[in-house]
Formats: sequence, C-alpha cells, structure tokens
Amino acid sequence: MKKLISYIFVGLIGISLISCELQEEVFSNITSENFYRTAGDAETALIAAYDPMATMYSTAVHAVDWGTDQIYPRPVVARDTYTLFSYDPNYSAQKSFSREFESPVQTWRSCYLGIERANWVLFKVPGIAMNESRKAVILGEAYFLRAFYHWMLTKNFGEVVIKTNPSQREADAFLPKSTIKEVYAQIYADLDAAIQGLPAYSQQVPQFGRPSKEAAMALYSKAALYNEDYPKALQMAESVINSGPYRMLDNIEDVFDVTKETLARVENIWAFESIRAVPGRSAQLPALFGPQNSSGVEYGNASFGSAFAYKKFYDSFDPQDDRRKLLATSYINRSGQVVPQQSITPITTEGVLVRKYRDPNSNGGAYEINLPILRMADVYLIAAEAEARATGPTAKAYGYINMVRRRAKLQNLTPGLSAAQFVDAVIQERSWELFAEADRWYDLTRTGKFLTLVPLATNNVFPTRKPEPKHRYFPIPLDEIQANPQLVQNPAWE
Repeated sequence: MKKLISYIFVGLIGISLISCELQEEVFSNITSENFYRTAGDAETALIAAYDPMATMYSTAVHAVDWGTDQIYPRPVVARDTYTLFSYDPNYSAQKSFSREFESPVQTWRSCYLGIERANWVLFKVPGIAMNESRKAVILGEAYFLRAFYHWMLTKNFGEVVIKTNPSQREADAFLPKSTIKEVYAQIYADLDAAIQGLPAYSQQVPQFGRPSKEAAMALYSKAALYNEDYPKALQMAESVINSGPYRMLDNIEDVFDVTKETLARVENIWAFESIRAVPGRSAQLPALFGPQNSSGVEYGNASFGSAFAYKKFYDSFDPQDDRRKLLATSYINRSGQVVPQQSITPITTEGVLVRKYRDPNSNGGAYEINLPILRMADVYLIAAEAEARATGPTAKAYGYINMVRRRAKLQNLTPGLSAAQFVDAVIQERSWELFAEADRWYDLTRTGKFLTLVPLATNNVFPTRKPEPKHRYFPIPLDEIQANPQLVQNPAWE
C-alpha cells in the first residue's frame, strides 16, 4: 500500500492502536463494521481523533518559530534549516537526521491522521444508540478537530486536500488539492457545526484539553483573520469577549506557571494539556528551552539548551513590560549561583532564555506545563486588528489592544495612528505577547513581513538569513506527492 494511505486511509485499522477492547481481535478483522456500536466506542474513537496532536505538539508545531525574528535553535543540522531557509521539498536534512517529527512533514501526517479519525466519528457516531446530549458534544468536538486540522494544514501549506469523508477504500484517499478559499469555507462550516454542539466553558465542570463553545468561536475568529475576512473575525472575537467565562489573568507570569494551570484556564481557552505521568502525552518542546545540561533549577530536569530568543528581540521590550519577565539573560544553577547565560558556551553567547515552559519537577523530559493554543490575549488582539482593518483605528480598536498593554504594565497606545500604523502596532503587540507560542511565523507570512523583518534578526550564530517569497508556505512533502497521483506540489516549490 502506498505511503500516503498510512496517514489518510486509516479509519479501518487506526482504532486498533488505541482501543484495549480490540487487542485480541485478528488484525485483519478490525473494521469499522464491528467497532462503532456502543457509547464507549464513540468515546474511544473521539480520543483517537485527538491523539495525533500529541505527536504534532511534541515539537513540530513550534519548530516554525525557528524561522522567525524571535526564536532560533542551537545550530544543529536539520533544525537550522528553518532558520536558514535551506529545507527542500523532500525535507532531506530532517530525514537524514531523524528529525521528521520536528518538521512540517509531521504536521502534515498528524493533521490528516486526525482528520481521518474525526471523519469516522462524524460518519459512524450518529447511528450509535446512546445519550443524545453526549452524542451532540462528541460530534461537536469532532467538527472542531476537523476544522483545526484543516486550518493547521492551510496556514502551513496553502492549498491542501479537503477531506470530509472517511476512506472506506483505497481510492477514497486520492484527492486533489482545493483552493485556500474552499479550505476556509470548509473550516467555517465545521466550526458552525461545532458551535452548535459544544457546551459553554464551565469552571465547575472543566473538560481538560477539550474545546468549549467559546474555543470554537476563538478558532473561528483566528481562522477568519488569516482568511482576511475581518468582519467575521471581529464578530467571533467579540462573541468570545462578551461570553463571560474567559478573561485575562492579572499577572502574565501566572499564565505559564505550572502550579497554576487550573487558574490559567480562564485565559487559556484551549491548550495542549501535557500529562507528565502518561507516556506520549508530554511535549518535548519545554525541554528544548532552558540552559544546557539541565543546569537551571527552575527550568526542569531535562533542559537541553536547544532554543533561545534573539537578544535583539529581548531588547525590543520596554523595560517596564511585564512580558519581558518571561525571558532571561541569566539563570540560577543547582548550586544557587546566578549564572549569566552568555558565559555558558560560544554557541549561545547571544541567546536569551525563554521562561514560558518551565517545570522544575519534570520527570526527565516529561513536562507537565500546558502549551497554549488559543488564549484571551490573542482574542483581544484579533479583535483590535480586525476592527482596524474593517473600519479603521476606532476607539474600540484602541480599547482592545490597550487591554493587553495594560496587563503588561504599559501605557495605552497613543491615539492618532493611521490604519496601517495601527495594524503594525497590533502585529508588534502580538510579537511581544505571543512569542514562542507558534504564532509569529504565521503573523509574518500572512502579512508579508517575513521578507523584511526576518533578515534583520541575526546574531553571531546566524549572521545572515535570506527568506524568499516561496517560503510563504512550506513545500508539500515529496513522499505524499509520490503516493497520491492527484496531489501536486506548491507552484513555488516545483
């Protein structure tokens, strides 16, 4: 069977990977016909649709930050290809050094695996005799996940395959790409359905890692912003803002405090919930930050010194900005000494430590800290940008951006900016607020700023960086094109 099938044609066999009930079945007999029968089957199938996120959020999602003006990796082969824009359509360096799990290849695979599993939920669960209220929520989550996976694909690869039916036979996996406009139309339709089925957020009955109705609205607002559908982006962002249960915490450091995750959920609308005690449910990402050799007591027991912030980015913060506390130019070692970061090794003399993902009690590389995907500060900034692009820099637009600035202990943005100046101010605010959260690359590419700002982000490790227009989207993995006769490469990468 061709390689693509292992990521798209998985509905008939994928459940065997996660269902204890099926472990004694003959492998060839594990099919959709003898699985989707009970409420328990529906729950298990939904969990399977979430499962690819664990692999994707291990590193691949955040590796895109290595191409920005914020974060860079220790210059090892395969990681520095993003910083230097030296990857090719075959992602050769990643394959040579077994780093595909850190690359867009993993994002492609994880997203289509998640889409396929969500499709089976949406296809089979409606026919299961079970509690109808619970069924509606399960279907709402499946619609949300399918929208999220398609959004991850289109913001990374541009035109991609829309898949809304499970692969019941091999031919069902071979589909052509759709236009970006068509992809967003499908994302909108799925999020409309998700909003209808998902419950509102409840602090009393939280669903860790599961999306709420407001999470679907927040994803809708961000997808619409990327789609340059600014009235819809504003509408959905304001729906979240006015919904009630979510708010920004008073202290930005609390958002990233592993001991305050319950409190932080009122700002973290949806996050990848790391579970230290469960194998495969804790991202590798936190271990990449922090000093080498796990020498920084607050960072965790397996920090590798593999990713840092540019000193130029650190210097761009107002010294009074509370968000700068989430970066550091020194650390406390396990002997209680304050160590300047630049004294450690020539590799990182200009590196600034990122403090967003600390877990001093990590079990080796298994961290408990959650990785935010959608949070309230992001929603306020989406509302500010969407209002300015749709109507201009109104008082409402200033109000939204100033909510974020005031939390950071900064003065309100001075009125009088042109529409273009205001949008630039929002993009810059997003950089300070959302750094190292797998957001900056997409802000730079959707606005075209990656061509002008990234070459300015250099240091003694990467003194020259030259992105090209083709880097707006990643190339579709060559293996996938060779497996699917209807799939063609992005034109810029042909």
